[in-house]
Amino acid sequence: MSNSGITVGEGMTLAFELSALDRLADPAEVFADARQWSRYVGIISNDTNAVESYVREHDLEPDFDLGGRDKWLASSEIRQETGTERHVFVGAGTEDRRIAEHTGWEFVPITDAAEKAGWTLESERTKQGLLERLRGWLS
Repeated sequence: MSNSGITVGEGMTLAFELSALDRLADPAEVFADARQWSRYVGIISNDTNAVESYVREHDLEPDFDLGGRDKWLASSEIRQETGTERHVFVGAGTEDRRIAEHTGWEFVPITDAAEKAGWTLESERTKQGLLERLRGWLS
Protein backbone atom coordinates (compact mmCIF):
# COMPACT_ATOMS: atom_id res chain seq x y z
CA MET A 1 0.00 0.00 0.00
CA SER A 2 1.18 3.56 -0.58
CA ASN A 3 0.25 6.66 1.41
CA SER A 4 1.92 10.03 2.06
CA GLY A 5 4.11 9.47 -0.98
CA ILE A 6 5.95 6.47 0.48
CA THR A 7 5.45 2.74 0.40
CA VAL A 8 4.09 1.74 3.78
CA GLY A 9 2.97 -1.26 5.72
CA GLU A 10 3.31 -3.18 8.95
CA GLY A 11 7.04 -2.55 8.92
CA MET A 12 6.76 1.22 9.46
CA THR A 13 6.99 3.56 12.44
CA LEU A 14 5.37 6.96 11.91
CA ALA A 15 6.12 9.88 14.23
CA PHE A 16 4.65 13.36 14.10
CA GLU A 17 6.40 16.39 15.56
CA LEU A 18 3.83 18.02 17.86
CA SER A 19 3.78 21.32 15.93
CA ALA A 20 3.16 19.41 12.68
CA LEU A 21 0.32 17.38 14.18
CA ASP A 22 -1.18 20.57 15.58
CA ARG A 23 -1.47 21.96 12.04
CA LEU A 24 -4.00 19.24 11.16
CA ALA A 25 -7.73 19.88 11.42
CA ASP A 26 -8.51 16.49 13.02
CA PRO A 27 -5.49 14.84 14.70
CA ALA A 28 -7.59 11.93 16.00
CA GLU A 29 -8.76 11.10 12.48
CA VAL A 30 -5.17 11.31 11.21
CA PHE A 31 -3.96 8.96 13.96
CA ALA A 32 -6.74 6.48 13.12
CA ASP A 33 -5.87 6.66 9.43
CA ALA A 34 -2.14 6.25 10.05
CA ARG A 35 -2.77 3.19 12.23
CA GLN A 36 -4.20 1.42 9.19
CA TRP A 37 -0.83 1.46 7.46
CA SER A 38 1.76 1.80 10.24
CA ARG A 39 2.81 -0.53 13.02
CA TYR A 40 3.65 2.33 15.41
CA VAL A 41 2.27 5.88 15.47
CA GLY A 42 3.34 8.56 17.91
CA ILE A 43 4.40 12.10 18.71
CA ILE A 44 7.88 13.51 19.21
CA SER A 45 8.54 16.91 20.78
CA ASN A 46 10.90 18.66 23.18
CA ASP A 47 7.96 19.56 25.45
CA THR A 48 6.76 16.30 26.99
CA ASN A 49 4.13 18.11 29.09
CA ALA A 50 2.65 19.66 25.95
CA VAL A 51 2.55 16.22 24.30
CA GLU A 52 0.76 14.72 27.32
CA SER A 53 -1.77 17.57 27.31
CA TYR A 54 -2.32 17.28 23.56
CA VAL A 55 -2.82 13.53 23.79
CA ARG A 56 -5.48 13.99 26.49
CA GLU A 57 -7.17 16.87 24.66
CA HIS A 58 -7.47 14.95 21.38
CA ASP A 59 -7.98 11.49 22.91
CA LEU A 60 -4.93 10.02 21.16
CA GLU A 61 -3.08 6.83 22.04
CA PRO A 62 0.53 7.15 20.89
CA ASP A 63 2.55 3.95 20.72
CA PHE A 64 5.64 5.41 22.34
CA ASP A 65 6.30 7.58 25.37
CA LEU A 66 8.87 10.37 25.35
CA GLY A 67 9.77 9.77 28.98
CA GLY A 68 11.35 13.20 29.35
CA ARG A 69 13.63 12.77 26.31
CA ASP A 70 14.17 15.61 23.86
CA LYS A 71 13.39 15.16 20.15
CA TRP A 72 16.93 14.14 19.26
CA LEU A 73 17.23 11.43 21.89
CA ALA A 74 13.63 10.26 21.52
CA SER A 75 13.86 9.84 17.75
CA SER A 76 17.14 7.97 18.05
CA GLU A 77 15.94 5.62 20.78
CA ILE A 78 12.48 5.05 19.26
CA ARG A 79 14.16 4.08 15.99
CA GLN A 80 16.19 1.44 17.84
CA GLU A 81 13.30 0.24 20.03
CA THR A 82 10.61 -0.20 17.38
CA GLY A 83 12.55 -2.52 15.08
CA THR A 84 10.49 -1.70 11.99
CA GLU A 85 12.01 -1.56 8.52
CA ARG A 86 11.08 2.09 8.00
CA HIS A 87 10.88 5.14 10.22
CA VAL A 88 9.08 8.22 8.91
CA PHE A 89 9.13 11.56 10.74
CA VAL A 90 6.41 14.05 9.75
CA GLY A 91 7.62 17.48 10.72
CA ALA A 92 7.08 21.16 10.16
CA GLY A 93 10.48 22.77 9.80
CA THR A 94 14.18 22.62 9.12
CA GLU A 95 15.05 21.42 12.63
CA ASP A 96 12.70 18.46 12.15
CA ARG A 97 14.37 17.61 8.85
CA ARG A 98 17.80 17.85 10.48
CA ILE A 99 16.75 15.55 13.33
CA ALA A 100 15.31 13.01 10.89
CA GLU A 101 18.40 12.99 8.71
CA HIS A 102 20.81 12.64 11.64
CA THR A 103 18.87 9.88 13.41
CA GLY A 104 18.06 7.72 10.38
CA TRP A 105 14.41 8.66 9.81
CA GLU A 106 12.83 9.62 6.50
CA PHE A 107 11.50 13.17 6.66
CA VAL A 108 8.13 14.20 5.19
CA PRO A 109 6.90 17.79 5.59
CA ILE A 110 3.42 17.99 7.11
CA THR A 111 2.07 19.81 4.05
CA ASP A 112 3.23 17.02 1.74
CA ALA A 113 1.95 14.28 4.04
CA ALA A 114 -1.45 15.99 4.38
CA GLU A 115 -1.80 16.50 0.65
CA LYS A 116 -0.89 12.94 -0.29
CA ALA A 117 -2.84 11.28 2.52
CA GLY A 118 -5.94 13.44 2.11
CA TRP A 119 -5.64 14.99 5.59
CA THR A 120 -7.07 18.47 6.07
CA LEU A 121 -4.78 21.16 7.42
CA GLU A 122 -6.33 23.54 9.96
CA SER A 123 -5.69 26.49 7.63
CA GLU A 124 -7.66 24.71 4.87
CA ARG A 125 -10.57 24.11 7.23
CA THR A 126 -10.55 27.78 8.21
CA LYS A 127 -10.56 28.81 4.54
CA GLN A 128 -13.42 26.40 3.79
CA GLY A 129 -15.43 27.84 6.69
CA LEU A 130 -14.85 31.38 5.47
CA LEU A 131 -15.98 30.47 1.94
CA GLU A 132 -19.13 28.86 3.31
CA ARG A 133 -19.95 31.99 5.34
CA LEU A 134 -19.35 34.20 2.31
CA ARG A 135 -21.63 32.03 0.19
CA GLY A 136 -24.30 32.25 2.89
CA TRP A 137 -24.10 36.04 2.97
CA LEU A 138 -24.29 36.25 -0.81
CA SER A 139 -27.30 33.97 -1.18
